[in-house]
Amino acid sequence: MSVAGVRRALRESVSGLPRAFWWLWLSTLVNRLGAFVATFMALYLTLDRGYSASYAGLVAALHGLGGVISSLGAGVMTDRLGRRPTLLVSQTATALSVALLGFMRDPVAIAAVAFLVGMASNASRPAVQAMMADIVRPEDRVRAFSLNYWAINLGFAISSAGAGFVAEVSYLAGFLIEAGMTLVCAVLVFVKLPESRPGEDTTGPPGEKDAVSMWTVVRDGRYMSVVGLSFLIALVFQQGYLGLPVAMGEAGFSPADFGMAIAVNGVLIVVLQLPVTRFIEKRDPRQLLIASSLLAGYGFGLTAFAGSVAVFALTVCVWTLAEIVNAPTQTGLVVALSPVHGRGRYQGMYTMSWAVAALVAPLMSGFVIDHWGAAWLWGMCAVVGTVAGLGYALLMRRMPGEGAQTVVTKPEAAPEVRAS
Repeated sequence: MSVAGVRRALRESVSGLPRAFWWLWLSTLVNRLGAFVATFMALYLTLDRGYSASYAGLVAALHGLGGVISSLGAGVMTDRLGRRPTLLVSQTATALSVALLGFMRDPVAIAAVAFLVGMASNASRPAVQAMMADIVRPEDRVRAFSLNYWAINLGFAISSAGAGFVAEVSYLAGFLIEAGMTLVCAVLVFVKLPESRPGEDTTGPPGEKDAVSMWTVVRDGRYMSVVGLSFLIALVFQQGYLGLPVAMGEAGFSPADFGMAIAVNGVLIVVLQLPVTRFIEKRDPRQLLIASSLLAGYGFGLTAFAGSVAVFALTVCVWTLAEIVNAPTQTGLVVALSPVHGRGRYQGMYTMSWAVAALVAPLMSGFVIDHWGAAWLWGMCAVVGTVAGLGYALLMRRMPGEGAQTVVTKPEAAPEVRAS
């Protein structure tokens, strides 16, 4: 493609989105530039503090449990109090708890504060996704979700490589940097982002707002099926930040080695997310979700054969492609199945699937690596990815006549409360 063609493609990818979206995008980027805990917690506990892989898995599980507990509550807060207050509270609490975690030395204290970090950090996700759905036109949502995911990984690509070297000098510095960057995000939200929660005059039958409860979400069988499949995919992707660093550490690789290998994930997403999104935007989401599930499972499965940083990086390339395809497609499907006045609750349930995975994945990876070895973990990832692919194939057969563009961009066309 010529330089002019690249410029035109880039302009088409970013044009037409509201200013509020770009402030939300910038806050996401700043937050991920400071990311440290989620990426290096396992190495911090096993290499710096000298704890076992099982203890590192327990701490990560408590971090995930905090996220499980906060997901549903944050979803309700997002609908009742608003997106902006929820973001302010969650990001400020995250900054304070991350800074505190860096000073903890007692194993019980570390576990307790990690739980608080999980609660605080996960609480912002339903608000971010709901706000994005509020402020972006339905036809632009897949592109907006991709741009936001691109910001996450642009920040991750920059921070992961640099944080690997920071970790070799001082893990505490990494915790404090993340806390400071998260506070910057809180300030951005407070100063620049208006509230976007739909008002009482939003189109829809009277009483719709009160009719959407967590029980409504639970009874929505089709939506809960998506949540279940999301959990399986999240279980696999979590191993890039849990099983992979522990396995590389036990194989004799340094934190900088892991940082360079995992940085490939962010770099590829930065380079490929926008052009791939343009390619998949009009395509059948059923095929995309099946393909991404298989790529994720077998991408991690290939890690069993890795013996050098280069080969580890190659396996990261495979499952990264799965991420690039899965993220905007699945997020768009979630929004499409969510009623307007219930976006916070529906997003909270979806976020909970990732939080539960963050709870289960470290327990699973720590136990499997300690008792059977990393090769078994990677084989299990291949199995879970296959099961998820079959699940999407069966679920999407129940959605006749919904093409890719319709499925991911039409929430306002059907704002009524859905129940199974």
